[in-house]
Amino acid sequence: MTETTRVGHDPGATVRVVIADDQPMIRMGLRMILDHEPDIETIGEAGDGAAAVDLARRKRPDVVLMDIRAEPDLDRVRVVALTTFDDEEYVTGALRAGADAFLLKDTEPATLISAVHSVHAGGSLLDPAVTALVLGQWRTWGRTQSSTEQTPTAVETLTARELEVLRAVARGGSNTDIARELNVSTTTVKSHVHTLLRKLGSTARAQLVVLAYEAGLVVPGEDS
Repeated sequence: MTETTRVGHDPGATVRVVIADDQPMIRMGLRMILDHEPDIETIGEAGDGAAAVDLARRKRPDVVLMDIRAEPDLDRVRVVALTTFDDEEYVTGALRAGADAFLLKDTEPATLISAVHSVHAGGSLLDPAVTALVLGQWRTWGRTQSSTEQTPTAVETLTARELEVLRAVARGGSNTDIARELNVSTTTVKSHVHTLLRKLGSTARAQLVVLAYEAGLVVPGEDS
């Protein structure tokens, strides 16, 4: 996925979602949960990743619920990785592909709804059940990447303001939330996030979340 700062959509607009899963019953259950929300609309379903990518290209949804996707021309589409697996292969695969959120399929409906709204607004979300696994695998993955080494050392190059933005991103804040918290414009926040992605060698906000936790800038369970 290209290195971009993905811009959130109008927070008051209906969130258009595509669901991708190889199990019809799972798709039906997800659709029932999402379509129950007045500001979320499921606009399509797919039985596999290739069909999901084709559907996303044709309908340009705001959010896609699926396992793993890495398509440069769909970099403005938010991705919620949703799987029954919580091992490192699936977690790091989703992060490599640029997923904005990572949830297990047994997550509570309220958490799923929150994730859809969060990524639509430019935020990120990692299921608590896999957070520890992600953090434990991050250094191993970082050493295999050709880009800037993704370790806490890189965080030391950040300015005070960039650190503030990184903490806010790690707490799940959207660009609008962060702008309000820091009393700056959303354009300024987008610029800072883009700089963070470049400095830390990341391609998605979810990766920034992992780095912030690993560097000790935020603590699991800490109030936002």
